[in-house]
Amino acid sequence: MRNTVPLLSGTSLRFILRQRTAPGRNPVPTTSTSTALDTILGAGVPVVSVAPVDLDAPDRPLPLQVRVSAPVTGSDLPVLLFSHGNGQHLDAYAPLVSSWASYGFVVVQPTHLDSRRNGFGFDHPVFPSIWRERTTDLVRVLDQLETVEAALPGLAGRVDHTRVAAVGHSWGAQSVQALLGARVLDDQGRPGEDRRDTRVTAGVLLAATGVAGDELVPFAAENFPFMRPSFAELTTRTLVVAGDRDQSAMSTRGPDWFTDAFTSSPGATDLLTLHGGEHGLGGISGYEAAETTDEDPARVALVQRLTTAYLRSALDPEDDAWERARASLPTTPDAPASVTGR
Repeated sequence: MRNTVPLLSGTSLRFILRQRTAPGRNPVPTTSTSTALDTILGAGVPVVSVAPVDLDAPDRPLPLQVRVSAPVTGSDLPVLLFSHGNGQHLDAYAPLVSSWASYGFVVVQPTHLDSRRNGFGFDHPVFPSIWRERTTDLVRVLDQLETVEAALPGLAGRVDHTRVAAVGHSWGAQSVQALLGARVLDDQGRPGEDRRDTRVTAGVLLAATGVAGDELVPFAAENFPFMRPSFAELTTRTLVVAGDRDQSAMSTRGPDWFTDAFTSSPGATDLLTLHGGEHGLGGISGYEAAETTDEDPARVALVQRLTTAYLRSALDPEDDAWERARASLPTTPDAPASVTGR
């Protein structure tokens, strides 16, 4: 990665540009699977990123800021909204964001109110509304795509606003699944507000928490009403990604809890299981991130490439990248991942 380069000087400086390396330049161990996926996807290109970009959010407790990342070349680029996990921010998840952008996506990352940078703890009066505000942040981005496009020099006129996907990790997956059609059940078990956004035509849910049931621990039941999802209404084309060693402290169920979005929703077409993967899915929030319990750059590389292949095909029916990517995965007992489709 090149060093940060200021575009302006003085107190008017509101953002920075930085060029990120393409995935092929990351120090990731080469495997036969990654080589096959690289052949399918082709070479990535350098990426340019700008942050923070301020968006209008008049009723929000704090300003809404996003990062915009895009490839330095290409046109008709699809948009990818990304929602971070609990406590994170627009500077996190560089391994994923840089990869997606290098493969041709314009990636927009808001910093949600739960970010540790904001200091809204569980006991703060703002906290109970954050789960709804997170999805509202994503809608605000969709409403202001022209502002997003104009924020990154050289991007104007290169974005296809009709092709939009949304991806989220952990709490971010809950935020995204609302746009895909999922609901939250009230205390009587009735589906709540429909926040589906038809502008989003494909999604990826990374380590999405499952249905509540009796296995939800009391702390989660009391503090996280969004952990009562109904996936029956999720009809948008979606890939669910789960680690088979992801044991949550929020539920007494095992790692299969994170597969509910696939088994319970009509829109989820595929389940990608990462063998040996825990909640960090190898370290997608950042290389050497403290919260990662299963650090594995090769696992991150799989997430980068397989989610890219899925989204390419989901947004372009003529692109067979996902079909070819699925076929490239080994089926041996020691395979790093497997895909279950409908």
